[in-house]
Order: sequence, then structure tokens, then C-alpha cells
Amino acid sequence: MSELRFPENFVWGASTAAYQIEGAARDDGRGPSIWDTFSRTPGNVFAGHTGDVACDHYHRYAEDVALMAELGLEAYRFSVSWPRIRPDGTGPVNPRGLDFYDRLTDALLERGIDPIVTLYHWDLPQALQDRGGWTNRDTAAHLADYAVAVHARLGDRIHTWTTLNEPWCSAYLGYGNGVHAPGERDAGAAFAAVHHLLLGHGLAARALRAAGAETIGITLNPAEVQPADPASAADAAAVRLVDGLHNRIFLDPLTGAGYPQDVLEHVSRLVEPTFLRDGDEKMIAASIELLGVNYYAPTYVTGRPDGSGDSAYPGTEGAVEFLPPAGPTTEMGWMIEAAGLTRLLERIGRDYPGLPLMITENGGAFPDNARVEEPDGGGRVMDHDRIAYLDGHLRAAHEAIARGIDLRGYLVWSLLDNFEWAEGYRKRFGIVHVDYLTQRRTPKSSARWYQEVISRNGL
Repeated sequence: MSELRFPENFVWGASTAAYQIEGAARDDGRGPSIWDTFSRTPGNVFAGHTGDVACDHYHRYAEDVALMAELGLEAYRFSVSWPRIRPDGTGPVNPRGLDFYDRLTDALLERGIDPIVTLYHWDLPQALQDRGGWTNRDTAAHLADYAVAVHARLGDRIHTWTTLNEPWCSAYLGYGNGVHAPGERDAGAAFAAVHHLLLGHGLAARALRAAGAETIGITLNPAEVQPADPASAADAAAVRLVDGLHNRIFLDPLTGAGYPQDVLEHVSRLVEPTFLRDGDEKMIAASIELLGVNYYAPTYVTGRPDGSGDSAYPGTEGAVEFLPPAGPTTEMGWMIEAAGLTRLLERIGRDYPGLPLMITENGGAFPDNARVEEPDGGGRVMDHDRIAYLDGHLRAAHEAIARGIDLRGYLVWSLLDNFEWAEGYRKRFGIVHVDYLTQRRTPKSSARWYQEVISRNGL
């Protein structure tokens, strides 16, 4: 393949999330989160795995930052653990929790790595869930208060703030089909959660801006929805419905257009949207300077009156059939189609112009092909499938840039093998191998490949 170079100021980095890597679940005043409760409940997570220890990043962050510097990362996106900062969600700030992120931020800056903060990556304090979680409107205001508390400590050094990670997952997987914490299964609760997450974003964004935050964004996992038959009117209707529930329900209000009318009509057929109040859409439309895009796989649908639908998309039963992946997949069973990333970025650029984009997550779960031990006690972990996946998606991202899309950077998911939510530790996304028994870190062949990509700013 021909050599490709990315724009001069393109940002290269990696992403992680607090509950997936930090461990130290009971250390230094941290309170329980919904993922502590969910993962400790038998039957929710593979083999009873929890994030109690995870990658022990809380104690090993210096080693991990040194690895980032060795790989040449220019940016590191991490999330702050809400229950570390406010153990009960609303009460006094826990200074020991903030101390950890203070140390982490300084360590990154000392190595020339730009910290990018995500304030909420799914680990809601259990105390707030006991009061309704994201079905309770008050949680939105509590998110804003928490955001201000974090900014008060770190705002002098951190310039890029994202409020939420993948609110689609928080709402639909947490409250719709129950495969994620808190494990509820109720369409009305899912739609209330969607709205209160967006309202929380709006309140937090305004509070951060008033406190002097420079760049404020949000990270979504927009779906690249395709019809089984492009000539089919039924398939087009299925695409429209799924796109509305996954993409437009978030992107339209975030960019000032309010909720799409067809989506509101669909919601109203299932539940009465009493959670939506006058002025809410104006609050959600807090301007964002950056949209984070998490992309893993496309979604193919067909319109069928006997379609089984998907409980993660309330109301699609009897209207939509979600097609199984065709061709190669990752270990998660997700279809590999890099061209879908180009199409998705172009679609966002076309329908929501003027919004700078950053790929904040992209990667795949693959088996490590082999481990080769070295005489010095080190080793190499080979993961050629991951290299092929990343190479293809970076070429797709470059194609989007060539077509005029304002794409500012790429953050691989993930820096480390980690706790993969309901899958526990059996799926590995990291470019760095973690031995969960010894906590030994070993850069995989994909890490060395990515190091070269960064060094030459291209492929």
C-alpha cells in the first residue's frame, strides 16, 4: 500500500477508563459505584470477575505513564472515577481521590503527554443509583457539581474536557436491556436516562465553561447504520428508526436542533416523556468544541414486520431485524469493516458541519497469537490481527480527512488489556499485554507498530 501522512498537528494517543484499569476499589475513601454492585452480583459478569483490582493502575500509574512516553503517545484520555471524588455522589469532596488525578496529570505533563479527561465513563456512585440513578433528574445536576469539583483541582493543567462517554450505552444497555450496570430492563427508564444524561452534559458544559474550561466536548459511539438492501423502502425505514434511536437522539439536541420529531413520536408510542421539560433542549444545546467518536463496527438492518428487534433499541421489535456480521469479526463477534468509519465520519461532517472530530476509541479484541520470551526476562506478545485492524481503520480515517472531514486525532482503544465490562477479563483490547496475576506489562507487537505510526505521523 502507498504511504500516507496525517496532518501536521494530528494528535496520536490512547484511551482507558477508570473502572476498567484502576482497581483500588476500596482505597483512599473511594465509594462503591454501580459497576462494583453489578459485577459483584452473581451472573452479571463472566466468571464473576470484578474491577476490584483490574490493572492496579491506581498504584502503578507511574509505570504506565512511562510506557506511554516510550510509545510516543502525545495524548492520553482517561476517565475520573466519580465515586473516588464524591463517594456518595453529592457530599463533600474526597481530597485523596483528587490527589490521585493530580499526580497522574503531573506525571503525564512531565512526559509531554496531553491529558484529556472524561468525567463520566459509566461508574455512577451507587448512592445516586439508590435514588434512581439516571432516571432521576437530580443526577444531571449532581454531574455538573462533580464536574466543577474536578475542574477546580485540575483545570489549571487540563485543557480538554469531555463530559460523558457513550451515553447510548449508559442508557440503553444499563436501563434498557440490563446487560450493563445497573442492570435494569425498562424502556421508559432507558429513555429517561437518555434525556437526563444529555441534560447533565448541558449543565456540566455550562458550569465548566463558567469556570474557565477551554475545550469542552462529549464522546458518542455513533452507529454506522446500513440497509441490507439499499433499494428496499422497508430497509430504509429500519435504518431511519435505528439511526434515530442511536444517533439523532443525541446529535440533534447537542448541536442545537432539539430532539428529532420522528424520534419523539416513537418514544411517545412506548412511554409518556414526562421527563422532558420546557427549556431542557436549550440547556442540552451547550456548544461543544469537540465531538469524540468511538467506532468499532457497522450495523446492518432490514425492515421486517416479524423482526425480532433488539431490546437495546426499544420499540424495534416487529419492525427491524439486526443482521449478523458478515465476513471477519473480532473476538467480541463484531464485524470488521473499516470503510464504515469513513462513511460515519463523512455523515457526521455532512449533517453536523463545523464540528471538529476526534476518534476517541477504535480497536479490537483479538487473541494474542504468541508470546516470545527474551533472555533478559522480557518478552514479545504478537497480535498481528490487531495490527491489521488498526491499519485498516487508520487508512479509513485518512480517507475521511482527504474528503474534507475535520478530524483532529486518533486515540487507540485501549492502552492496556483491562476489565471489559460484562465480559470480565476474557477479552483483550490492549496494545499492552497485562498479566493479571503479576500485573506485568508487556507491549505487544501492535504497540511497537503504533509507536512507528506515531513517529512518522502516518502509515
